[in-house]
Amino acid sequence: MTANESIQNYIEAQTPLLVDRLAEWIRIPSVAGVPERKHHLTRSANWLAGELRGIGFPVTEIWESPGGPAVFAEWSGAVDAPTILVYSHHDVRAVKDENWDQTSPFEPVLRDGRLYGRGSSDAKGQMMAHLMAVRAHLDATGRTAPAVNLKIIVEGEEEAGSPGLKDLLEANRNRLDADAVIFSDTLLWQAGHPALCTSVRGMLGVRIEVYGPLTDVHSGAVSGAAPNPALELGRLLGQLHDQKGRITIPGFYDDVEEMSQRRRAELAALPFDPQDWLERSHTRIILGEEGYTPLERLWARPALEVVAMAAGDPVGAKRAAVPSMAAADLSIRTVAGQKVDDVAEQVRSWVGETISDGYAYELSIDIETAQEPYQTPDCGVLDALSAAMAKGFQVQEVGRMGNAGGGPAALLSSALNVPVVFFGTGLVEDNWHDSDESARIDILKAGAATLAFLWEELGTQE
Repeated sequence: MTANESIQNYIEAQTPLLVDRLAEWIRIPSVAGVPERKHHLTRSANWLAGELRGIGFPVTEIWESPGGPAVFAEWSGAVDAPTILVYSHHDVRAVKDENWDQTSPFEPVLRDGRLYGRGSSDAKGQMMAHLMAVRAHLDATGRTAPAVNLKIIVEGEEEAGSPGLKDLLEANRNRLDADAVIFSDTLLWQAGHPALCTSVRGMLGVRIEVYGPLTDVHSGAVSGAAPNPALELGRLLGQLHDQKGRITIPGFYDDVEEMSQRRRAELAALPFDPQDWLERSHTRIILGEEGYTPLERLWARPALEVVAMAAGDPVGAKRAAVPSMAAADLSIRTVAGQKVDDVAEQVRSWVGETISDGYAYELSIDIETAQEPYQTPDCGVLDALSAAMAKGFQVQEVGRMGNAGGGPAALLSSALNVPVVFFGTGLVEDNWHDSDESARIDILKAGAATLAFLWEELGTQE
Protein backbone atom coordinates (compact mmCIF):
# COMPACT_ATOMS: atom_id res chain seq x y z
CA MET A 1 0.00 0.00 0.00
CA THR A 2 1.38 3.42 -0.95
CA ALA A 3 1.64 6.31 1.49
CA ASN A 4 -1.08 8.11 -0.48
CA GLU A 5 -3.42 5.15 -0.11
CA SER A 6 -2.59 4.90 3.58
CA ILE A 7 -3.58 8.52 4.11
CA GLN A 8 -6.89 8.13 2.28
CA ASN A 9 -7.67 4.88 4.11
CA TYR A 10 -6.84 6.35 7.50
CA ILE A 11 -9.08 9.36 6.97
CA GLU A 12 -11.91 7.15 5.74
CA ALA A 13 -11.63 4.92 8.80
CA GLN A 14 -11.45 7.91 11.15
CA THR A 15 -14.40 9.80 9.67
CA PRO A 16 -16.64 9.02 12.69
CA LEU A 17 -13.97 10.56 14.94
CA LEU A 18 -13.80 13.66 12.72
CA VAL A 19 -17.57 14.12 12.90
CA ASP A 20 -17.75 13.42 16.63
CA ARG A 21 -14.99 15.83 17.60
CA LEU A 22 -16.26 18.61 15.34
CA ALA A 23 -19.76 18.19 16.74
CA GLU A 24 -18.45 18.46 20.30
CA TRP A 25 -16.60 21.68 19.43
CA ILE A 26 -19.67 23.17 17.72
CA ARG A 27 -21.65 22.67 20.95
CA ILE A 28 -19.49 25.37 22.55
CA PRO A 29 -21.24 28.64 21.53
CA SER A 30 -18.07 30.70 21.02
CA VAL A 31 -19.87 33.71 19.58
CA ALA A 32 -17.73 36.78 18.91
CA GLY A 33 -18.66 40.21 20.19
CA VAL A 34 -21.40 39.11 22.63
CA PRO A 35 -20.36 39.79 26.25
CA GLU A 36 -22.51 37.05 27.75
CA ARG A 37 -20.85 34.50 25.46
CA LYS A 38 -17.27 35.55 26.23
CA HIS A 39 -16.62 32.72 28.67
CA HIS A 40 -17.52 30.29 25.89
CA LEU A 41 -14.63 31.67 23.85
CA THR A 42 -12.34 30.61 26.68
CA ARG A 43 -13.97 27.16 26.78
CA SER A 44 -13.53 26.85 23.01
CA ALA A 45 -9.85 27.79 23.19
CA ASN A 46 -9.21 25.30 25.99
CA TRP A 47 -11.04 22.58 24.04
CA LEU A 48 -8.84 23.13 20.99
CA ALA A 49 -5.67 23.23 23.08
CA GLY A 50 -6.65 19.87 24.55
CA GLU A 51 -7.16 18.38 21.07
CA LEU A 52 -3.76 19.61 19.94
CA ARG A 53 -2.07 18.11 22.99
CA GLY A 54 -3.91 14.86 22.35
CA ILE A 55 -2.47 14.66 18.83
CA GLY A 56 1.01 15.16 20.20
CA PHE A 57 1.86 18.86 19.96
CA PRO A 58 4.48 19.36 22.69
CA VAL A 59 3.75 23.08 23.00
CA THR A 60 0.20 24.43 23.42
CA GLU A 61 -0.60 27.80 24.94
CA ILE A 62 -3.56 30.14 25.38
CA TRP A 63 -2.78 33.72 24.43
CA GLU A 64 -5.19 36.16 25.99
CA SER A 65 -6.66 39.02 23.95
CA PRO A 66 -9.41 41.49 24.94
CA GLY A 67 -11.99 40.10 22.51
CA GLY A 68 -11.25 36.42 22.96
CA PRO A 69 -8.27 34.12 23.54
CA ALA A 70 -6.11 32.65 20.81
CA VAL A 71 -4.58 29.17 20.78
CA PHE A 72 -0.92 28.71 19.89
CA ALA A 73 0.71 25.34 19.28
CA GLU A 74 4.11 24.27 18.00
CA TRP A 75 5.68 21.01 16.89
CA SER A 76 9.18 21.75 15.65
CA GLY A 77 11.31 18.66 15.32
CA ALA A 78 12.13 18.50 11.62
CA VAL A 79 15.73 19.59 11.08
CA ASP A 80 16.30 21.43 7.79
CA ALA A 81 12.57 21.25 6.93
CA PRO A 82 10.43 24.35 6.34
CA THR A 83 8.35 25.88 9.11
CA ILE A 84 4.68 26.47 8.35
CA LEU A 85 2.36 28.63 10.44
CA VAL A 86 -1.31 27.63 10.20
CA TYR A 87 -3.83 30.44 10.81
CA SER A 88 -7.56 30.07 11.50
CA HIS A 89 -10.16 31.14 14.09
CA HIS A 90 -12.45 29.46 16.60
CA ASP A 91 -14.97 32.25 17.21
CA VAL A 92 -18.26 32.18 15.32
CA ARG A 93 -20.92 34.62 14.15
CA ALA A 94 -24.01 35.51 16.18
CA VAL A 95 -27.13 33.46 15.48
CA LYS A 96 -30.89 33.92 15.24
CA ASP A 97 -32.09 30.60 16.59
CA GLU A 98 -35.62 31.12 15.26
CA ASN A 99 -34.34 31.17 11.66
CA TRP A 100 -32.71 27.73 11.82
CA ASP A 101 -34.73 24.85 10.34
CA GLN A 102 -32.35 21.87 10.34
CA THR A 103 -31.35 22.09 14.00
CA SER A 104 -30.61 24.60 16.73
CA PRO A 105 -27.36 26.45 16.00
CA PHE A 106 -25.32 24.74 18.72
CA GLU A 107 -26.94 21.31 18.57
CA PRO A 108 -25.11 19.78 15.60
CA VAL A 109 -26.79 17.13 13.49
CA LEU A 110 -25.44 15.01 10.64
CA ARG A 111 -27.86 14.83 7.73
CA ASP A 112 -27.31 13.74 4.11
CA GLY A 113 -23.55 14.03 4.35
CA ARG A 114 -23.59 17.47 5.97
CA LEU A 115 -22.94 18.44 9.57
CA TYR A 116 -25.22 21.34 10.52
CA GLY A 117 -24.29 23.82 13.25
CA ARG A 118 -22.74 27.24 13.72
CA GLY A 119 -19.04 27.06 12.98
CA SER A 120 -19.23 23.73 11.15
CA SER A 121 -17.72 25.35 8.06
CA ASP A 122 -16.62 28.79 9.27
CA ALA A 123 -14.14 27.91 10.58
CA LYS A 124 -14.10 25.06 13.13
CA GLY A 125 -14.55 22.53 10.34
CA GLN A 126 -11.53 23.95 8.53
CA MET A 127 -9.41 23.58 11.65
CA MET A 128 -10.64 20.03 12.23
CA ALA A 129 -9.39 19.14 8.74
CA HIS A 130 -5.95 20.29 9.89
CA LEU A 131 -6.10 18.13 13.02
CA MET A 132 -7.15 15.07 11.04
CA ALA A 133 -4.40 15.78 8.50
CA VAL A 134 -1.68 15.63 11.16
CA ARG A 135 -3.07 12.35 12.49
CA ALA A 136 -3.21 10.86 8.98
CA HIS A 137 0.27 12.12 8.11
CA LEU A 138 1.82 10.53 11.21
CA ASP A 139 -0.07 7.27 10.81
CA ALA A 140 0.74 6.82 7.11
CA THR A 141 4.43 7.65 7.41
CA GLY A 142 5.16 6.11 10.78
CA ARG A 143 6.75 9.36 11.89
CA THR A 144 6.83 10.43 15.52
CA ALA A 145 6.70 14.09 14.46
CA PRO A 146 5.48 15.89 11.32
CA ALA A 147 7.79 16.12 8.30
CA VAL A 148 7.60 19.90 8.57
CA ASN A 149 7.82 22.19 11.56
CA LEU A 150 4.26 23.18 12.37
CA LYS A 151 3.09 26.24 14.26
CA ILE A 152 -0.59 27.03 14.73
CA ILE A 153 -2.40 30.19 15.76
CA VAL A 154 -6.19 30.06 16.01
CA GLU A 155 -7.58 33.40 17.11
CA GLY A 156 -10.85 34.17 18.90
CA GLU A 157 -11.71 37.56 17.39
CA GLU A 158 -11.83 37.09 13.62
CA GLU A 159 -15.58 37.55 13.34
CA ALA A 160 -15.17 40.88 15.16
CA GLY A 161 -12.51 42.04 12.70
CA SER A 162 -9.42 40.67 14.51
CA PRO A 163 -8.92 43.86 16.59
CA GLY A 164 -6.38 42.22 18.89
CA LEU A 165 -4.42 40.16 16.36
CA LYS A 166 -1.84 42.84 15.56
CA ASP A 167 -0.90 43.17 19.23
CA LEU A 168 -0.73 39.37 19.59
CA LEU A 169 1.62 39.12 16.62
CA GLU A 170 3.85 41.91 17.92
CA ALA A 171 3.94 40.55 21.47
CA ASN A 172 4.87 37.05 20.31
CA ARG A 173 6.84 37.88 17.19
CA ASN A 174 9.87 35.76 18.16
CA ARG A 175 7.63 32.68 18.54
CA LEU A 176 6.04 32.97 15.11
CA ASP A 177 8.98 32.76 12.69
CA ALA A 178 7.94 30.69 9.67
CA ASP A 179 8.63 30.24 5.98
CA ALA A 180 4.96 30.63 5.00
CA VAL A 181 1.46 30.90 6.43
CA ILE A 182 -1.36 28.51 5.52
CA PHE A 183 -4.50 30.61 5.94
CA SER A 184 -7.60 28.43 6.46
CA ASP A 185 -10.70 30.60 6.38
CA THR A 186 -11.70 30.68 2.70
CA LEU A 187 -13.98 29.00 0.19
CA LEU A 188 -13.57 26.45 -2.59
CA TRP A 189 -15.25 26.95 -5.95
CA GLN A 190 -17.30 23.77 -6.33
CA ALA A 191 -17.28 20.38 -4.66
CA GLY A 192 -16.50 18.70 -7.97
CA HIS A 193 -14.09 21.35 -9.21
CA PRO A 194 -11.83 22.55 -6.39
CA ALA A 195 -9.77 25.66 -6.96
CA LEU A 196 -6.86 27.14 -5.09
CA CYS A 197 -7.59 30.58 -3.65
CA THR A 198 -4.81 33.06 -4.40
CA SER A 199 -6.35 36.39 -3.34
CA VAL A 200 -8.69 37.96 -0.82
CA ARG A 201 -10.33 41.37 -0.91
CA GLY A 202 -9.85 44.00 1.75
CA MET A 203 -12.62 45.23 4.02
CA LEU A 204 -13.71 48.57 5.45
CA GLY A 205 -16.79 49.04 7.62
CA VAL A 206 -18.69 52.35 7.55
CA ARG A 207 -21.73 53.53 9.53
CA ILE A 208 -23.77 56.57 8.50
CA GLU A 209 -26.28 58.19 10.87
CA VAL A 210 -28.47 60.95 9.46
CA TYR A 211 -30.40 63.26 11.85
CA GLY A 212 -33.59 65.14 11.04
CA PRO A 213 -36.09 66.33 13.71
CA LEU A 214 -34.76 66.73 17.23
CA THR A 215 -37.14 63.96 18.36
CA ASP A 216 -39.48 61.53 16.64
CA VAL A 217 -42.50 63.64 15.67
CA HIS A 218 -46.07 62.58 14.81
CA SER A 219 -46.32 62.73 11.02
CA GLY A 220 -49.84 64.12 11.25
CA ALA A 221 -48.42 67.22 12.92
CA VAL A 222 -45.37 67.95 10.76
CA SER A 223 -45.58 65.86 7.58
CA GLY A 224 -44.67 67.89 4.52
CA ALA A 225 -42.64 70.49 6.39
CA ALA A 226 -40.20 68.37 8.41
CA PRO A 227 -36.89 66.81 7.35
CA ASN A 228 -37.08 63.04 7.09
CA PRO A 229 -33.70 61.39 7.69
CA ALA A 230 -34.93 58.05 6.30
CA LEU A 231 -35.64 59.68 2.95
CA GLU A 232 -32.33 61.52 2.99
CA LEU A 233 -30.42 58.35 3.84
CA GLY A 234 -32.24 56.54 1.05
CA ARG A 235 -31.28 59.32 -1.35
CA LEU A 236 -27.62 59.02 -0.32
CA LEU A 237 -27.55 55.25 -0.63
CA GLY A 238 -29.30 55.40 -3.99
CA GLN A 239 -26.44 57.49 -5.37
CA LEU A 240 -23.67 55.09 -4.39
CA HIS A 241 -23.90 53.13 -7.67
CA ASP A 242 -24.58 54.29 -11.20
CA GLN A 243 -26.60 52.52 -13.87
CA LYS A 244 -23.56 50.48 -14.92
CA GLY A 245 -23.00 49.11 -11.44
CA ARG A 246 -19.97 51.29 -10.70
CA ILE A 247 -19.40 52.94 -7.33
CA THR A 248 -19.78 56.69 -7.72
CA ILE A 249 -17.53 57.93 -4.90
CA PRO A 250 -14.99 60.23 -6.61
CA GLY A 251 -11.52 58.73 -6.83
CA PHE A 252 -12.68 55.29 -5.70
CA TYR A 253 -11.24 53.45 -8.71
CA ASP A 254 -8.12 55.59 -9.18
CA ASP A 255 -5.76 53.08 -7.57
CA VAL A 256 -7.52 49.84 -8.54
CA GLU A 257 -5.10 47.59 -10.40
CA GLU A 258 -6.44 46.12 -13.62
CA MET A 259 -6.43 42.36 -13.81
CA SER A 260 -3.59 40.72 -15.66
CA GLN A 261 -4.37 38.55 -18.66
CA ARG A 262 -3.14 35.60 -16.63
CA ARG A 263 -5.69 36.28 -13.89
CA ARG A 264 -8.52 36.74 -16.37
CA ALA A 265 -7.61 33.41 -17.95
CA GLU A 266 -7.49 31.65 -14.56
CA LEU A 267 -10.97 32.83 -13.64
CA ALA A 268 -12.37 32.16 -17.11
CA ALA A 269 -11.13 28.56 -16.88
CA LEU A 270 -13.43 27.82 -13.94
CA PRO A 271 -16.78 26.26 -14.86
CA PHE A 272 -19.52 28.82 -14.29
CA ASP A 273 -23.20 28.09 -14.81
CA PRO A 274 -25.48 31.02 -13.85
CA GLN A 275 -28.30 28.80 -12.64
CA ASP A 276 -25.93 26.69 -10.54
CA TRP A 277 -24.51 29.86 -8.98
CA LEU A 278 -27.95 31.27 -8.19
CA GLU A 279 -29.05 28.03 -6.57
CA ARG A 280 -25.91 27.69 -4.47
CA SER A 281 -25.60 31.34 -3.48
CA HIS A 282 -29.34 32.06 -2.99
CA THR A 283 -28.87 35.43 -4.67
CA ARG A 284 -31.90 35.45 -7.02
CA ILE A 285 -30.23 37.45 -9.82
CA ILE A 286 -26.72 38.30 -11.02
CA LEU A 287 -25.92 42.03 -10.99
CA GLY A 288 -22.81 44.15 -10.73
CA GLU A 289 -20.27 46.19 -12.63
CA GLU A 290 -20.60 46.08 -16.39
CA GLY A 291 -17.63 44.88 -18.39
CA TYR A 292 -16.62 42.14 -15.97
CA THR A 293 -17.71 38.54 -15.53
CA PRO A 294 -19.45 37.47 -12.31
CA LEU A 295 -16.28 35.78 -11.04
CA GLU A 296 -14.22 38.87 -11.80
CA ARG A 297 -16.75 40.99 -9.90
CA LEU A 298 -16.58 38.61 -6.94
CA TRP A 299 -12.83 38.29 -6.60
CA ALA A 300 -10.98 40.99 -8.56
CA ARG A 301 -13.17 44.10 -8.44
CA PRO A 302 -14.14 46.26 -5.45
CA ALA A 303 -17.67 46.28 -4.07
CA LEU A 304 -19.83 48.31 -1.72
CA GLU A 305 -22.82 46.78 0.06
CA VAL A 306 -25.45 48.04 2.48
CA VAL A 307 -25.55 45.37 5.19
CA ALA A 308 -27.96 46.97 7.68
CA MET A 309 -30.51 49.81 7.82
CA ALA A 310 -32.72 51.19 10.57
CA ALA A 311 -35.16 54.07 10.96
CA GLY A 312 -38.42 54.68 12.71
CA ASP A 313 -40.20 51.58 13.98
CA PRO A 314 -38.77 48.58 12.08
CA VAL A 315 -40.40 46.13 14.52
CA GLY A 316 -43.42 46.26 16.77
CA ALA A 317 -46.33 48.69 16.68
CA LYS A 318 -45.96 51.66 14.34
CA ARG A 319 -46.27 55.19 15.77
CA ALA A 320 -46.78 57.07 12.51
CA ALA A 321 -43.89 59.34 13.45
CA VAL A 322 -41.22 60.99 11.32
CA PRO A 323 -38.02 59.47 12.75
CA SER A 324 -35.34 61.65 14.23
CA MET A 325 -32.55 59.42 12.96
CA ALA A 326 -31.83 56.90 10.21
CA ALA A 327 -28.73 54.71 10.03
CA ALA A 328 -27.03 52.35 7.62
CA ASP A 329 -23.98 50.11 7.85
CA LEU A 330 -21.84 49.68 4.74
CA SER A 331 -19.30 47.01 3.92
CA ILE A 332 -16.68 48.09 1.38
CA ARG A 333 -14.53 45.40 -0.26
CA THR A 334 -11.27 46.68 -1.67
CA VAL A 335 -8.86 45.09 -4.14
CA ALA A 336 -5.22 45.26 -5.17
CA GLY A 337 -3.93 48.84 -5.39
CA GLN A 338 -6.45 50.34 -2.98
CA LYS A 339 -5.57 51.40 0.58
CA VAL A 340 -8.25 51.51 3.25
CA ASP A 341 -7.05 54.88 4.58
CA ASP A 342 -7.49 56.42 1.13
CA VAL A 343 -10.94 54.87 0.68
CA ALA A 344 -11.97 56.13 4.11
CA GLU A 345 -11.04 59.69 3.15
CA GLN A 346 -12.94 59.36 -0.15
CA VAL A 347 -16.06 58.28 1.76
CA ARG A 348 -15.75 61.17 4.20
CA SER A 349 -15.49 63.70 1.38
CA TRP A 350 -18.38 62.18 -0.60
CA VAL A 351 -20.81 62.16 2.33
CA GLY A 352 -19.90 65.70 3.34
CA GLU A 353 -20.42 66.99 -0.18
CA THR A 354 -23.56 64.99 -0.97
CA ILE A 355 -25.78 65.25 2.10
CA SER A 356 -28.51 67.90 1.86
CA ASP A 357 -28.42 71.15 3.79
CA GLY A 358 -30.37 71.08 7.04
CA TYR A 359 -29.48 67.51 7.99
CA ALA A 360 -26.87 66.64 10.57
CA TYR A 361 -24.94 63.42 10.31
CA GLU A 362 -22.32 61.29 11.96
CA LEU A 363 -19.92 59.09 10.01
CA SER A 364 -18.06 56.26 11.76
CA ILE A 365 -15.32 54.46 9.82
CA ASP A 366 -13.82 51.42 11.50
CA ILE A 367 -10.15 51.75 10.64
CA GLU A 368 -9.14 49.59 13.63
CA THR A 369 -10.63 46.43 12.11
CA ALA A 370 -10.14 47.37 8.45
CA GLN A 371 -8.22 44.86 6.33
CA GLU A 372 -6.11 45.38 3.24
CA PRO A 373 -6.44 43.10 0.19
CA TYR A 374 -3.82 40.42 -0.36
CA GLN A 375 -2.53 38.37 -3.31
CA THR A 376 -0.39 35.27 -2.85
CA PRO A 377 2.91 35.55 -4.73
CA ASP A 378 4.27 32.66 -6.75
CA CYS A 379 6.17 30.43 -4.33
CA GLY A 380 7.09 26.82 -3.72
CA VAL A 381 4.42 26.30 -1.04
CA LEU A 382 1.74 27.41 -3.49
CA ASP A 383 2.95 24.92 -6.11
CA ALA A 384 3.13 22.13 -3.54
CA LEU A 385 -0.38 22.89 -2.31
CA SER A 386 -1.77 22.80 -5.84
CA ALA A 387 -0.29 19.32 -6.34
CA ALA A 388 -1.52 18.18 -2.92
CA MET A 389 -5.05 19.40 -3.68
CA ALA A 390 -5.15 17.41 -6.89
CA LYS A 391 -4.31 14.27 -4.93
CA GLY A 392 -6.52 15.11 -1.96
CA PHE A 393 -9.60 15.85 -4.06
CA GLN A 394 -8.70 13.15 -6.61
CA VAL A 395 -8.90 15.41 -9.66
CA GLN A 396 -6.60 15.91 -12.62
CA GLU A 397 -6.04 19.61 -12.09
CA VAL A 398 -6.85 22.36 -9.63
CA GLY A 399 -8.10 25.77 -10.75
CA ARG A 400 -7.30 29.21 -9.36
CA MET A 401 -9.84 31.51 -7.71
CA GLY A 402 -10.18 34.39 -5.29
CA ASN A 403 -12.15 34.98 -2.12
CA ALA A 404 -14.93 37.57 -2.14
CA GLY A 405 -14.45 38.24 1.54
CA GLY A 406 -11.38 39.28 3.44
CA GLY A 407 -9.31 38.34 6.44
CA PRO A 408 -6.08 39.39 8.15
CA ALA A 409 -3.84 37.94 5.44
CA ALA A 410 -2.06 41.22 4.67
CA LEU A 411 -1.47 41.76 8.39
CA LEU A 412 0.03 38.28 8.80
CA SER A 413 2.25 38.68 5.76
CA SER A 414 3.57 42.10 6.73
CA ALA A 415 4.01 41.29 10.42
CA LEU A 416 5.89 38.03 9.74
CA ASN A 417 7.46 38.97 6.38
CA VAL A 418 6.36 35.72 4.71
CA PRO A 419 3.92 34.72 1.95
CA VAL A 420 0.38 33.73 2.88
CA VAL A 421 -1.10 30.76 1.03
CA PHE A 422 -4.83 30.08 1.31
CA PHE A 423 -6.48 26.72 1.81
CA GLY A 424 -10.11 26.51 2.89
CA THR A 425 -12.79 23.82 2.86
CA GLY A 426 -15.89 26.01 2.69
CA LEU A 427 -18.44 26.24 -0.11
CA VAL A 428 -20.78 29.14 -0.87
CA GLU A 429 -23.74 26.83 -0.16
CA ASP A 430 -22.45 26.21 3.39
CA ASN A 431 -24.39 29.33 4.50
CA TRP A 432 -21.64 31.15 6.36
CA HIS A 433 -23.03 33.80 8.75
CA ASP A 434 -26.58 32.61 7.95
CA SER A 435 -29.07 30.09 9.30
CA ASP A 436 -28.46 26.35 8.83
CA GLU A 437 -24.72 26.67 8.36
CA SER A 438 -23.23 23.30 7.46
CA ALA A 439 -20.12 21.58 6.18
CA ARG A 440 -19.85 18.70 3.73
CA ILE A 441 -18.03 15.84 5.41
CA ASP A 442 -16.55 14.61 2.14
CA ILE A 443 -15.00 18.05 1.57
CA LEU A 444 -13.49 18.07 5.06
CA LYS A 445 -12.02 14.63 4.36
CA ALA A 446 -10.57 15.77 1.03
CA GLY A 447 -9.17 18.83 2.79
CA ALA A 448 -7.53 16.67 5.46
CA ALA A 449 -6.00 14.45 2.79
CA THR A 450 -4.71 17.51 0.93
CA LEU A 451 -2.94 18.82 4.01
CA ALA A 452 -1.47 15.43 4.89
CA PHE A 453 -0.04 15.19 1.36
CA LEU A 454 1.25 18.76 1.65
CA TRP A 455 3.20 18.14 4.87
CA GLU A 456 4.88 15.08 3.35
CA GLU A 457 5.68 16.93 0.12
CA LEU A 458 7.16 19.97 1.83
CA GLY A 459 9.11 17.84 4.27
CA THR A 460 10.83 15.81 1.56
CA GLN A 461 11.69 18.65 -0.83
CA GLU A 462 15.38 19.20 -1.40
